[in-house]
Amino acid sequence: MKKILMASAFALPVIAQAQSGVTIYGITDAGVRHTSGLSAANAPASGSATALLSGIDNTSRLGFRGVEDLGGGMRATFNFETGLNLDTGATANSAKFFDRASWVGIGGGWGTFAFGRQTNLLADAISPVDAVGMRFASFNPNIVSTALSSHGLGIEYGTTGANTGAYRLDNSVKYSITAGSLTGRAMYSLGEVSGNSSAQTSMGLGGVYSQSGWVVSGAYQKFKAASDLELDGSTLGVAYQWGTVKLAANWGRSKGETSLTAQTVQEVFSTGATWSVTPLIDVTAAYYRLDRERSGNANRDGYGRVILFTEYKLSRRTKLYAEADRTNWRGGYQGAVNKDHGTGISAGILHTF
Repeated sequence: MKKILMASAFALPVIAQAQSGVTIYGITDAGVRHTSGLSAANAPASGSATALLSGIDNTSRLGFRGVEDLGGGMRATFNFETGLNLDTGATANSAKFFDRASWVGIGGGWGTFAFGRQTNLLADAISPVDAVGMRFASFNPNIVSTALSSHGLGIEYGTTGANTGAYRLDNSVKYSITAGSLTGRAMYSLGEVSGNSSAQTSMGLGGVYSQSGWVVSGAYQKFKAASDLELDGSTLGVAYQWGTVKLAANWGRSKGETSLTAQTVQEVFSTGATWSVTPLIDVTAAYYRLDRERSGNANRDGYGRVILFTEYKLSRRTKLYAEADRTNWRGGYQGAVNKDHGTGISAGILHTF
């Protein structure tokens, strides 16, 4: 009997390890950037700046993800992820440690339900069809405006915990299911406002089709403020892998009510390509155009932005990169005292683990 108990004690951890696992992962990205007509934070400016920045190629982060096999084709999953400012050692969001992800889920052949803080469906839809592959998050119009990372409206729409953007939502339930080449998604976020069940809620639908090198991806999501003002966003894009070249194009639109009588509409058009020149070198070129229309302002304003990226892979996990960009403002979008265009060049190193 003692031998049996001892054997069982040694066997149980092995079985548990085979059925479940936790992964620690992350990205460390730091680079030097010089700008003219842009501040160190890439806002319109009258002068120039040089800075050491975190997350030019991809956002620096630390995460934990896990999965447990529950048997019968079912599994439990979780994900915690925090953004990091590698240049200072601080977290990207001082108010939320796990600002990028904090959720637990259960899934099977019938799909997956995830509960917690998660990206909105616009962000999920943009990911496979963004012209620069989701690089340079704070400067990429598809992330900033199409996926509402920084809508600039000064109102908290949905349960984001901030009035600057709605890229991620607290208190959310996301359902996803894949059938062949098609993946469908639905999302609902509870506002949890006492006495008003619709305030700060969000709901949306999205989907992606992948077949023979083609990807078609789109989503629609609506967000409400505590005052019941609404913000809605739509996106639709396509990508095609043609040998060593990936082509991508996307359209996005958002309309935000800033008062009972005023609204702001923003549209983003993007197109670009990534060419794997060799197995070690990738070159990406992209163009973005943002148009903005506001109540009480007869003129549409906005900007056009060109971004060029080159990456050299030192290994499977480490790469060097160089970047150049130019932004041309239209209709006074940059403000009266700032230059009518901005330029930037960057170089850095990225390591994933």
